[in-house]
Amino acid sequence: MLISHSAAAESFSVGIVPQHSPKKLAEAWQPLLSYIGSETGHTFHFETAKDIPTFEKALSEGKYDIAYMNPYHFVVFQKNPGYRALVRQKDQTIQGIIVVTRDSPFTELSDLNGTKIAFPAPAAFAASIIPRATMQKEGINFTPVYVHSHDSVYLNVKRGFFKAGGGIYRSLQATDDDVKKNLKVLWASPAYTPHAIATHPRLSEEVRGQLLNVLTTMNPGGKGSDALNSLKMKGFSEAFSADWDDIRVLNIDLLQQENP
Repeated sequence: MLISHSAAAESFSVGIVPQHSPKKLAEAWQPLLSYIGSETGHTFHFETAKDIPTFEKALSEGKYDIAYMNPYHFVVFQKNPGYRALVRQKDQTIQGIIVVTRDSPFTELSDLNGTKIAFPAPAAFAASIIPRATMQKEGINFTPVYVHSHDSVYLNVKRGFFKAGGGIYRSLQATDDDVKKNLKVLWASPAYTPHAIATHPRLSEEVRGQLLNVLTTMNPGGKGSDALNSLKMKGFSEAFSADWDDIRVLNIDLLQQENP
C-alpha cells in the first residue's frame, strides 16, 4: 500500500559499500529497493563502487542520496558532506574477524607475526581498522595488503595467497560456500554499532519520514520479508547520531584529513 505523500514521485540513488561484487550486492539489495519503491511511489536506483576507497570518495562528494556505509564512514561523512543517520540493522552489532584456512596451524593472533595479511581497504572499519590496531597494540609485526573487497580477502586466503585476512561475520556468511567452508575464524573483535543507512542532507524531511516508516515496519514473515531474507537481516531500527559514539571514542583519523 502506498504511503500518502504530497510530493511528486522522485528518483534517488542508493550507494552500497562494496563488500562483495557488484552483481552479488545488486542481487541482495534490489528486493529492498523495489519494496521501498512500491511502498513510497519513488524510484530507488542501486549503485556501488569498484572498491571501498572509490566508495569513500563518492561519499565525500555527496554522490549518493542514500547510502549504506560502515560505522567509521558514518562518523566521518556525517561531518562532511553531512549524511544523516536513518536506520541501522535491528538487534545486530558488528565484529571484525581474522580468518585463516580450515587446516591452518595458527591458533592465535601472535602466530601471524611476520606475515602478509589481506584486508579489503585501509578504512574498512571492522574488517581492517580494528584488527590492524589490535595487532599493532600487541606488537605483532605484519604487512597489510589491500585487495578491494571482503570477498577478495576470503578468496585470497582460501587459495593460500595470504596466511590470513580481515573481514566481518556477516560478509563471511554471505561469501560463496566453496570459499567459506575452507575458512575458520582465528580472532574476533569486541562488538560495535553496525553499518548505517544514512541520507544526504538534500533529502527532504518528508522523504526521510517515508523511508523511516517503511524500513522500521518491515519484519520477518511479514511486511517486506522477502527483501529482509535477501539481505539476511531481521529488520531495521531507527538510528541516531549518538548510536555511533562507541566509534567516535576510538579517535580514528584515517579519513579525517581528506574529509574534515
